Amino acid sequence: MSSELRLLLLSLTLLGLQAVPSRGACVEVDSDTEAVANEGFKLGCISCKMRGEVRATAAVSWFFKAAEDTDFSLLYTYMNREGSIRDPRFEERLDWNGSKKTEDLQDGSIYILNVTFNDTGNYTCTFERTLIYTNYEYQTNTSKSIYLRVVPKLTRGMASILSEVMMYVSIIGLQLWLLVEMIYCYRKISAAGEEALRESEAEYLAIASESKENCAAEQAAE
Repeated sequence: MSSELRLLLLSLTLLGLQAVPSRGACVEVDSDTEAVANEGFKLGCISCKMRGEVRATAAVSWFFKAAEDTDFSLLYTYMNREGSIRDPRFEERLDWNGSKKTEDLQDGSIYILNVTFNDTGNYTCTFERTLIYTNYEYQTNTSKSIYLRVVPKLTRGMASILSEVMMYVSIIGLQLWLLVEMIYCYRKISAAGEEALRESEAEYLAIASESKENCAAEQAAE
């Protein structure tokens, strides 16, 4: 691989690390699982559509089972751009926090406005998606489970803190390495250019000197 191509690839990689993710991209991220009592909390649920070129519609249903419950109960539904709270325990303190202004939902998150200790339990988010082809429709179902624990005060484990620190250290280290590589390649390319320039200059001087000698010899012969 030439130095010029190597420098170009490194530059594109560095720009990619610093670029803002595209608005149209869909990334499935797990929801947080620890909420603080008397504060708001987002229950995240993302289901990306694999066939981006196919038109689709989707509906989202949330189910909840508290610690003392034996079965899941319907908590919340969202379809045709309208949401409905189905569990009276969450009345007036639950809101839609997912995709808006689109029938093809990919983010089905909800937001609990005022978390209580009674909200501890298992939550299930279900996507019912219909892919609309030219001659037929195809239905898919995707479910994600979340166990939510409500605590008086937010705590972070040492493993979580160390993981976050290592992530930032790795990112900074990678960017420094890329910067060093770019400087090295730039200096190497500059040195190669200067060497080529010197060789061209020496070749030009040699040709000029040879021409002068030939002219002198011709004049002497005359």
